[in-house]
Amino acid sequence: DGGALYSDSRVKYLEYTPISYPYTVEFTTEILNSNTAFIRPFRPLEDYFVSTEKSSYTLIHAPDLSIRTKEKHFSPYNLVKKETAHEIHFEVENLQALKPEMYGPSFFDICPKVLVASTQFALEGVESSVENWNDFGKWMYHDLIKDTDDLPQSTILKIQDLVKNDITDLEKAKKIYQYVQGKTRYISVQVGIGGWKPFNASEVDRLGYGDCKALTNYTMSLLKAVGVKSNYVVVYSRDAQRDFEKDFASMQGDHVILNVPYDNENIWLECTSQTVPFGFIGDFTDDRDVLVITPEGGEIVHTKKYEVDENLQVIEGSYSISNEGLIDAIVKVKSGGIQYDNKYSLESETERDLDKHYKNRWGYINSISIQEMKIKNNKETAEFIEKVSFQASKYSKKVGDRMLLTLNAFNRNEHIPDRYRNRKFPLKVKRGFKDLDEVEIKIPADYLVESLPKNNSIENKFGVYKTEVTVKDEHTLVYKREFTIKDGEFPKEDYAAFRDFYKNVARQDNAKIALIKS
Repeated sequence: DGGALYSDSRVKYLEYTPISYPYTVEFTTEILNSNTAFIRPFRPLEDYFVSTEKSSYTLIHAPDLSIRTKEKHFSPYNLVKKETAHEIHFEVENLQALKPEMYGPSFFDICPKVLVASTQFALEGVESSVENWNDFGKWMYHDLIKDTDDLPQSTILKIQDLVKNDITDLEKAKKIYQYVQGKTRYISVQVGIGGWKPFNASEVDRLGYGDCKALTNYTMSLLKAVGVKSNYVVVYSRDAQRDFEKDFASMQGDHVILNVPYDNENIWLECTSQTVPFGFIGDFTDDRDVLVITPEGGEIVHTKKYEVDENLQVIEGSYSISNEGLIDAIVKVKSGGIQYDNKYSLESETERDLDKHYKNRWGYINSISIQEMKIKNNKETAEFIEKVSFQASKYSKKVGDRMLLTLNAFNRNEHIPDRYRNRKFPLKVKRGFKDLDEVEIKIPADYLVESLPKNNSIENKFGVYKTEVTVKDEHTLVYKREFTIKDGEFPKEDYAAFRDFYKNVARQDNAKIALIKS
């Protein structure tokens, strides 16, 4: 699949170039499988931009199996359902293609589907019967995870010695997590019991690599060796924040992380990364319902949500403008939360790529030349610090005796959400953020301030935007800016106002002052 080292799955792929539209593709698929843990759901719409003329689904099963179903998002379609003692059938016609919308729900939150599961099931010969998530967690722990923590005695002694001077479980967990990051690498492996049973800890210890299941289980085994409790967690990964179905216990999820309960809180560990700080999961597994597995059973728990004030970027900078309009600037940027998540990978970039990154970031400044770049990744506080200096000729525009100067040199919002004449879906902002800027501006020695833009103060349900320009002395200004976007879900009717808010911010971020020759 382009991401796995090896896999026992196989796919047949047809590359087809149509010569006219619309065209119809008809699929008839029959699956015979002794594994009943994963029963394929009925999904008549596979993706955006594809309509479905007709789709039917039939599940034939032994009469003694208890089949559970859950129907979602079929309004306004007419879903036909027929059921007998050994067969269940669904059918639907004329499903119009869905189009993605900016700031809309994820596809799995809007696409019609029927989830299907058997209360009694088998997975590669491992049989079980579950009614709820607690039962499901017991099965996963005792049949898939238990007895895979077979660390060599030499490794146990090594790890115990590593944390011998640490007092709290938190200190021990942090040191072991860093040990795993330094020793192991992630690979994707999809074989074995449905790709769900982790490799033994001894194998990871010997080889130094594993997939998410293996690395999580290895970290859990090391923590157990020093008396620190942790739990295996199954999750839907990536930034769409997909939740487990709380009322439908079944095989769900596509990724595994680790949970460390500590001081009445949950610490979440991403065990596949060699670079992410301890306890930081970012947008890959944040703010969603996941399955925490313990020897006593499974429980649906919500992972950490990064609040608006945590997703903070603070800019402290200064720049001077010469009589010829050249800008000479230095800026310090501190980023936390999801804004940290967006930037910490810059630490591994080459100097050439880093130079390119900053030129793209400030692409609205022509002929920019980066003079110096210093970055620091503070993993203790999950804070990314950038110090950059640059120059650019003709930053300001001269018109006769006047010079026009755009105040916001470091953090202009150029993003304007797409326009929709007939929006279909609600407005969803998955993660909010806050930017705080304070910049000192030195105007040319031969010029004086003729006019300043008005201060802004906008507060609404979507966020806050404030700017303020003060005169420090005859040739020095101080520019302050706050821009906050709140997360949340809003009616589709609010989208136009949300877009107008962004447009207004973009316009004000481009505000200019007029200077006149003294």
